[in-house]
Amino acid sequence: MNATKLHSTLVEPGTVRLERLLPGPIERVWAYITESEKRAKWFAGGEWELRAGGSAPLHFDHASLSNDKVPPEKHKDKAKPSQRFGGRILNIEPMRTLTHTMPFDGVDTEVTYELTARGKDVLLVIVHRRLGAKFTTGVMGGWDVHTGILADVLNGVEPRPFWKTHAALEKEYAAAL
Repeated sequence: MNATKLHSTLVEPGTVRLERLLPGPIERVWAYITESEKRAKWFAGGEWELRAGGSAPLHFDHASLSNDKVPPEKHKDKAKPSQRFGGRILNIEPMRTLTHTMPFDGVDTEVTYELTARGKDVLLVIVHRRLGAKFTTGVMGGWDVHTGILADVLNGVEPRPFWKTHAALEKEYAAAL
């Protein structure tokens, strides 16, 4: 890994921002954010009610994201496909932006996805707010590897190894901060 390839930045304590250019069109990327079956290929499934106030559950199954099935010791608890979190939609502007809550260590963090067309590509910006400081590098690495897998899926190539990539990115973010 190379530090120039890091996609996440720490905006302020508790707020992480990620930018990644993805192959479009925007409708396709929007579907991979909002549709459970497609979102499960890169992040987490769960049927969302796409309206302000609607439910936005997340059902994580990290082992299904790539051929890398065994998490490092510190993430053994995240290996089970039964990891489920509630959440709700706070704001939605179809094909442009969506914000939802995501429970994280007892706090309702907020995740915003923004999509902007860039020719045939789409700039995806994710801002994750209200994080505890001890989770920052893990979340930065997590969003980086999750959106990297999204890019792989959209490009029709085998997804990068989730756990191996996450561990390397987490170390790089820790060194960068």
